[in-house]
Amino acid sequence: MSLAELESALPDYAADLRLNLRSVIDRSGLTGQRLWGTVLVCAIASRSPHVLRELAPEARARLSPEAYTAARSTAAVMAMSNVFHRTRHLLSDPEYVRLRAGLRANVLGDPGVERTDVELWSVAVSAINGCGACLDAHERVLRGAGVDRETVQAAFRIAAVVQAVGTTLDAEAILAE
Repeated sequence: MSLAELESALPDYAADLRLNLRSVIDRSGLTGQRLWGTVLVCAIASRSPHVLRELAPEARARLSPEAYTAARSTAAVMAMSNVFHRTRHLLSDPEYVRLRAGLRANVLGDPGVERTDVELWSVAVSAINGCGACLDAHERVLRGAGVDRETVQAAFRIAAVVQAVGTTLDAEAILAE
């Protein structure tokens, strides 16, 4: 189970995804915890069993137990937050923004790893889930902490490719039935 397995599973018509998958991981500019936490949260957010089965073991091997747990917690809480905040943003009644959310997201306050890593992972999950409000909020925190645009873009590039790989492989599995 590995990145190589995912690459080889992609059909020929998705050759660009095969090349992009290796590229966004090997040449992202992200290192260590930032990179593999981003890969893990994207694999989870992709909702693709194939992608998660292939990438999670590699992420687990490259992350500390604390970072592995923090990435999984971030993916979980962002799945909830993205739906909530995207819906509030999409509703035309502005009064919903004034209402208290009443949802817990404690991991974002004390993640057990560098806060900027969790913010970057939150950007990646929010890109997959299409929450503009969350993207703006987390990008603003990252930029305020001195994280450059190239780093932020690296996270959503990984998100785009991992999501596309998941979509493609899941479609292939269904079409093969």
